[in-house]
Amino acid sequence: MTIERRIPDLIAVLAGIAAMAAFVIFLMHAENEFNMLLALVVAVGGGLIARRTGWFASASHGMATWSTASNLGIGLAFLVVVVVLRSEHFSLLLLSTLMLYSIVCLGLNLQTGLCGVMNFAAAAFFGTGAYTAAVLSVNTAMPHVLVILSGGLMAALLGSLLLLPVLRTRGHYAALVTIAFGTMFRSFLEVNDTLGGPQGILVPGMNLFGWDLSQDLTLFGLTFSFYANYALLIFGLLVICFVASRRIERSWIGVSFDTVRIDEVAAATFGINIARWKITVFIIGNLFAGIAGACFGLMTGFVAPTSFTFADSLILLSIIVLGGMGNQWAVFPAAAIVLLLPEKLQAIQEYRFLLYGIAVILILLFRPDGLFRRPLRTLIAKGSVK
Repeated sequence: MTIERRIPDLIAVLAGIAAMAAFVIFLMHAENEFNMLLALVVAVGGGLIARRTGWFASASHGMATWSTASNLGIGLAFLVVVVVLRSEHFSLLLLSTLMLYSIVCLGLNLQTGLCGVMNFAAAAFFGTGAYTAAVLSVNTAMPHVLVILSGGLMAALLGSLLLLPVLRTRGHYAALVTIAFGTMFRSFLEVNDTLGGPQGILVPGMNLFGWDLSQDLTLFGLTFSFYANYALLIFGLLVICFVASRRIERSWIGVSFDTVRIDEVAAATFGINIARWKITVFIIGNLFAGIAGACFGLMTGFVAPTSFTFADSLILLSIIVLGGMGNQWAVFPAAAIVLLLPEKLQAIQEYRFLLYGIAVILILLFRPDGLFRRPLRTLIAKGSVK
């Protein structure tokens, strides 16, 4: 294919990135139900038009063909969003929280969507990272870079305690094990006075190599909310986790995960070690959740058991079900739908869990592959897969 024939794909990608950036800015500025409903109509209508006109296919092909330009465009669009929202504390906090939940869902997508390991305790591992960061920050002088890493390692270590019952069970039995763990985790936090009990723990702000993220930032005469610091850091972590999950999916490791999910008996017949891959994906997914949790604790300055309930685990699971099991790109729009809509539409705030349940049931009935179906693997040059 000549460079001239590939240019329209690049234009489609850049136009899509610019449209998404503008949509995010409008969404963050939407302060009433009318604007939110207008945003929904625009999103649904724009999506239908893009699919009918072939824009989605062109943009998808363009992102594969012009990967470097696409990545630079996404990074630049994110910086534009941060600059526009620079003085809005709540919007930047909401954006940062959305990205942290996306990191958790990337790990959960590897576990449930790719390998078929059911995990209904994602919020518990998220909370493990947050509480690890809180305890280490309050009681030690450990650098916060190591604190964040320790949060991920502690979540992975705690998750390894569940490996024996998870490996010895299947399907809904394995799901019940993780449900029991999530319930026990919150109960443990509430009765443990060392960890603050139901009142929680105050956490000092993050400091990385002398960069105090809890202070407002001034650049080129513009003053940025201190949440912009966290947004930039979390965006970097999100990029790293996304690239890692994509590399895993497209490698022979991802093929092994797929095989385990589709048919464990057939996979074992062909010599695939089922236990090894379940252990691997469980540890990687919980590592993502723990790192995100550590950043969450340091960003919010407070951790409490009420932030890591079983209902939060269901929210995380509903994100990957709504977006499309196994599709990493689908995590971001699904997270925006699940997290931003109830926050912006206060009229449905009290009914959000009921609506989550209804949405999941409807998706399973009428679109079991999610809003954005995961594309099939295809063989490419040099025997690799994608």
